[in-house]
Amino acid sequence: MIPEAETVYEQALQSNLKSIINSETVGLHMSPKDHKKDFAHSNHDKSTDGDIVLHKNHEQLKKKFYEEELSKVQAELVKMQYWVKATGYRIVILFEGRDAAGKGGAIKRLTEPMNPRGCRVVALGTPSDQQKTQWYFQRYVEHLPSAGEIVIFDRSWYNRSGVEKVMGFATEKQVEQFYVACPRFEKMLTEDGILLLKYWFSINDEEQEKRFQERIENEQRRWKLSPMDIESRNRWVDYSKAKDVMMAHTHSPEAPWFTIEADDKRRARLNCLHHVLSKVPYEDMTPPPIKLPKRPNQGSYQRPPINEQFFVPNHYPYGSE
Repeated sequence: MIPEAETVYEQALQSNLKSIINSETVGLHMSPKDHKKDFAHSNHDKSTDGDIVLHKNHEQLKKKFYEEELSKVQAELVKMQYWVKATGYRIVILFEGRDAAGKGGAIKRLTEPMNPRGCRVVALGTPSDQQKTQWYFQRYVEHLPSAGEIVIFDRSWYNRSGVEKVMGFATEKQVEQFYVACPRFEKMLTEDGILLLKYWFSINDEEQEKRFQERIENEQRRWKLSPMDIESRNRWVDYSKAKDVMMAHTHSPEAPWFTIEADDKRRARLNCLHHVLSKVPYEDMTPPPIKLPKRPNQGSYQRPPINEQFFVPNHYPYGSE
């Protein structure tokens, strides 16, 4: 394991970031409804990621239990979205963290039960030459939600204080300006009524190494491992320092950071989804079932011959399974 680097985060914890230890490491909690359950854990420890607390016991959540809980939580997410649409609520959720920390898997489980017309995922690429001349937050602003909409950023404006800082894509002055501007920007969003949730997915270096190797060995997942990921792997401590400084500057009452302990993917997904539900003051506004009326008489219509239509070849004839 890589020794934990001493960072400014340790000093910051003595002041405005104490709440991260006390209440903001996300545990397995459901929404504040009748179905609320508490699966609090013990055996906390520090990880080489520089995050506050992680569990020493890395026993994986059982698949059967995970699938049962996921079904319950996703049913609540559907209720939440009905409420968001009915009330005009606006939600922005940021997913940040180490490469291979499980952000994509959590986003998939968060969005798959919801209506895509009211829930969008934004994953922006490298800024264009034109975008580089704009106000830094400009290309993110155009993706902010309208009334009744949920927007999820798969990485976000925090690229400036992460990869851009570590890899030298941003100058020291630009990064310092970001530290000042970001809390102001986020305060503007929350004061305008947007619910802003910021999640950091934390894994240790051994777990990341394991997941990288799995991607190498699996041809269907190999695309997820890029040269940039390899370079980031070589700069683990640099990223730890950058993350610590970032949190010290951008953790605020209006927009706090929430850490997801992500060495166990299943547990991390449930923790994240439960926490989202706990932060949205939704009520069950599921519409009643639609009663299908009797189909009206359509009259007579002569359809064209079937041989004039193009059909996809059937590679799985009946009885082939």
